[in-house]
Amino acid sequence: MPAETIDPDFLDPSPRPGRTAWLIVAMLVPVALLNYLDRQMLAVMKTSVMADVPDIASRENWGFMLGSFKWVYALLSPVGGYIADRFGRRLVIVASLFVWSAVTWATGYVTDFHTLVGTRALMGISEAFYIPAALALIADHHRGATRSRAVGLHQTGIYAGLILGGFMGHVADAPDLGWRFAFKACGVVGVLYALPLLLVLRDPPAKADAASKAHRGASAFATLGELLRNRDFLLLVACFTLPAMAGWIVKDWMPDILKERFDLPQGSAGVYSVLPVQFASLAGVLLGGWLADALMKRTVRGRILISATGMVLFLPALFGVGFSESLGPAVAFLVLYGIGWGFFDCNNMPILSQIVPADRRATGYGLMNLASISCGGFADWGFGFLRDRHAPLAVIFGAFALVALFSAVLMMMIRPRPELMEKGAEASG
Repeated sequence: MPAETIDPDFLDPSPRPGRTAWLIVAMLVPVALLNYLDRQMLAVMKTSVMADVPDIASRENWGFMLGSFKWVYALLSPVGGYIADRFGRRLVIVASLFVWSAVTWATGYVTDFHTLVGTRALMGISEAFYIPAALALIADHHRGATRSRAVGLHQTGIYAGLILGGFMGHVADAPDLGWRFAFKACGVVGVLYALPLLLVLRDPPAKADAASKAHRGASAFATLGELLRNRDFLLLVACFTLPAMAGWIVKDWMPDILKERFDLPQGSAGVYSVLPVQFASLAGVLLGGWLADALMKRTVRGRILISATGMVLFLPALFGVGFSESLGPAVAFLVLYGIGWGFFDCNNMPILSQIVPADRRATGYGLMNLASISCGGFADWGFGFLRDRHAPLAVIFGAFALVALFSAVLMMMIRPRPELMEKGAEASG
């Protein structure tokens, strides 16, 4: 293997993270919370928003509006990742938080469907720069056997945001608050948090070796070409994309599904659809991160095995959600789905770090987002189209379950590159 393809992390004699590495994770957890709270609360406040913005008119339009965020977010994720790889993660993260929070605040003032689509698209532009940069920054600072746990801890902020989002239906129903207040308040909090984040975050010291300099100097097209020629990266893109289509349906449509199927008020539907999944995902991401790091001591495929296990859990969970005739079993299957999602979610960047050099990780994750979230946008739109035409939920979720099983098979085909393994985490297998 040519020397220039070796990840400098492999040569680092001190992979054990210090206080700064964990402080960065702690500072990013609230950002992740705001990131997903701002996304989730629109789904659980659907009834109030459609009543206040009547020209939305149909589920298909609602699905298109949700998709507009995802398509813009997906298209710009590789751009955000490349900028973070080329110029540093810190400023990209802070600017992303500031801009999307300002757009969130502005969403509280929209009065028509087209303006709502526009604000969601603008939010997609700003949020596209966050996740690739944040996960790459965590991977930069956690070069040893704590990577899955560190990423998992960051992901707990995502689930906390989704959990808080589940209560936003009650905020929308409150006469003294309403859905507009929720957007304005979240926007202000995010803008204010950008300042301490700017002061605390630190990019890792620049590597001095010639290989790293060559990587940072590579053009966007050269970086893209290298990633697209990487067989294992393409497999990971597929594994990241296919299960996520069901994940977006669960996040964006489950409140509406439970509300209609079990005749629930908007607030209760939001709580039942969000809290079981996200508390289970919170447990799954912590347990999955610990299991993956522990299993890496036995086999270089440890993280791959835990991620594939999570996808296998999607199979009974999605079938169960589709066929459940009462609320209790539906919630139980949503819990199982959440555990599987946690196992899957905490290992994507760590697996990417086993197959892609450090200087391409944010770009690589951006490309993964491009594929995953653009497909998620079409899934949202298509699901609204099918629901308007009364397609059976059992058939839709059954198809998603089979896709998840296929994804697990693809995950097992990924081959970690030994020269990219963290020093101190080498294992047999």
